[in-house]
Amino acid sequence: MLIETKGLKKVFKSRGKEVEAVRGVDLSVKEGEIFGLLGPNGAGKTTTMRMLSTLIEPSEGHASVCGHDLASDQAGVRRDIGYVGQEGGTWGEVTAREELIMQGRLYGMSKKTAARRAATVLEAFQLTEFADRNIKTYSGGQKRRLDISLGIMHEPKLLFLDEPTTGLDPQSRAHMWDEVRALRERGTAVFLTTHYLDEADALCDRLAIIDHGEIVAEGTPTALKKEVAGDVVAIGVNERHDEARAMLDAKDFVREVEAGEPDPATGTAVMRLYVDDGSTALPELLRALDGAGIAAASIELHRPSLDDVFLKQTGRSLREEES
Repeated sequence: MLIETKGLKKVFKSRGKEVEAVRGVDLSVKEGEIFGLLGPNGAGKTTTMRMLSTLIEPSEGHASVCGHDLASDQAGVRRDIGYVGQEGGTWGEVTAREELIMQGRLYGMSKKTAARRAATVLEAFQLTEFADRNIKTYSGGQKRRLDISLGIMHEPKLLFLDEPTTGLDPQSRAHMWDEVRALRERGTAVFLTTHYLDEADALCDRLAIIDHGEIVAEGTPTALKKEVAGDVVAIGVNERHDEARAMLDAKDFVREVEAGEPDPATGTAVMRLYVDDGSTALPELLRALDGAGIAAASIELHRPSLDDVFLKQTGRSLREEES
């Protein structure tokens, strides 16, 4: 494991009071995976990452990062990780190439080796065309790609990315996702924080959902969504509502049926059927209705989202908190 934590806590003192920002986090991150920490702003994501990257010390608990004990071997941790914060760390008055070479020299590379490595990184992140322009002329997406380039200049085993796409336009976000996947393909594990549901779902091999400093769920995006209630099939019928509900509820693959009241204007009542696999249940349900001579006025398949997982675990919608 690249990261293992047990009971990791962080307490801040504010105006004479103690505030628990992180409350006993247990995590494990494997080699070669993209691991996400998903949660709303203020949930403890950045504090957890800053502890694991040695920027702040835990108040309690134990952790190892890249095989180094977080408490006794911080220098070892720093050698083996890269860190990219939310704000970035570039200087506008120099070029990307100069910035990267300086980063390599700080990690002990010779000038020749640093220049060669910088050229490789610039090409990998499609920055060669801009490499010798001052950074202050870069777009937001170009600066973010340079931030990550700096983070991997020394070829770390593990890269920490704190909210990597915050403030980027949709096209730049999609490009950033491609770059993060490419890092994994090149053998660098990635630990990222995000409050974007689509980002966690699209990028992460595994993720943990954090709320008020506590991990409330952990697993692959697919497994977490399946734990909610499988899929939901919503079927609207215009007649024989009770008969249709009873017939569909009797199917052994239907876990539960919720029936709405008929619409006064159309007479359509919508039933929500909870099933394990909507793609296989859907044709069976339609055949059952057709066999009984009941026409479906509408039908919709809804697959659970990570927001459904967050809602189930916390009673709140992360999507609503984002907006």
